[in-house]
Amino acid sequence: MAVALSCQGLWKVYEMGDEKVQAVRGIDLEINSGEMVAIMGPSGCGKTTLLNILSGIDDPSAGQVMVSGKPLFGISDDERTDLRGREMGFIFQKFHLLDVMSAVENVEIPLLLMGMNPDEARIKANDALSKVGLGDRFDHRPSELSGGQQQRVSIARALVHNPSVILCDEPTGNLDSTTSSQVMDLLAELNDSGSTLVIVTHDNSIAERCSRVIRILDGRILSEEE
Repeated sequence: MAVALSCQGLWKVYEMGDEKVQAVRGIDLEINSGEMVAIMGPSGCGKTTLLNILSGIDDPSAGQVMVSGKPLFGISDDERTDLRGREMGFIFQKFHLLDVMSAVENVEIPLLLMGMNPDEARIKANDALSKVGLGDRFDHRPSELSGGQQQRVSIARALVHNPSVILCDEPTGNLDSTTSSQVMDLLAELNDSGSTLVIVTHDNSIAERCSRVIRILDGRILSEEE
């Protein structure tokens, strides 16, 4: 099976005054295409730092991340931006939607950044919103949508360019239990259709639906469960 995302010898060390904090400590990891993997651990264990490095938001102190066999670090900023834009999708706890844009305009962003024709981008964005159950909300702005609907827009934005892997940071963290379950159903449907997902979560009900659970403690992998 092809490897969608991997890292080798990953370290992240922060200097805080005279103190050095080892947030990520020598992590090796492989995520196969089609997996849905949960990363869990207590607050401050390093799981969000790990996700930020895997997604290219933050640089490691040492080590490398590979996305579909391509290095994420040691390349130019433009090359990294292009790689992230083409191969990765992102779903955040706080949605990160642009308030001045409609739902469909928010979803178009990854496609337009890739240089896609605007007319084609609009068609693909409409299709992605329809897939997440928002076919009647194309022109609504985030302020006109519920929290669950806003998260569906962010999911549509993450999948619209058919990335190799979708990285999720507490995707249900700002939602009530009913809406959380609906969003998780949608993520599971994406996984069933072949999408690869990496989900940082503290929610055991989400972890139970994943094919693998990786537990982090003190910046290291404590255990892996399938």
